[in-house]
Amino acid sequence: MTHLPALVTLLTVFLLLGTMWAVGHARGKYGIKAPATTGDPAFERAYRVQMNTLEQTVMFLPTLWLAATYGFSGWAGVAGLVWLAGRAWYAVAYLKDASRRGPGFTLSMLGWLALLVMACFGVGRLMLIG
Repeated sequence: MTHLPALVTLLTVFLLLGTMWAVGHARGKYGIKAPATTGDPAFERAYRVQMNTLEQTVMFLPTLWLAATYGFSGWAGVAGLVWLAGRAWYAVAYLKDASRRGPGFTLSMLGWLALLVMACFGVGRLMLIG
């Protein structure tokens, strides 16, 4: 379980790669030339999935590693898997219909909030006891 956060990090890279591929594929399919970020609604959904996932990853990865480093390696990995499952669900749903993205977003936020609590507790404990 101590290596689970590393696996989650690697899987996050693959998730980002998948969102990048989806945008590139949509650019070609719908004829959206760079640097344009608007056009066909299907392209715009793919682009928003990629951007939203990047935005979430910026908060997710540091929180994952703070929680893992300061006393919660196994649980941080589990919460990270929850985040990943939520983000994958979010991406698939959003690509089909933007109005269906909510449940995946909620699941990913629950995973991230669990990590945030663990990170705050772990770092706080270290600050108090040295």
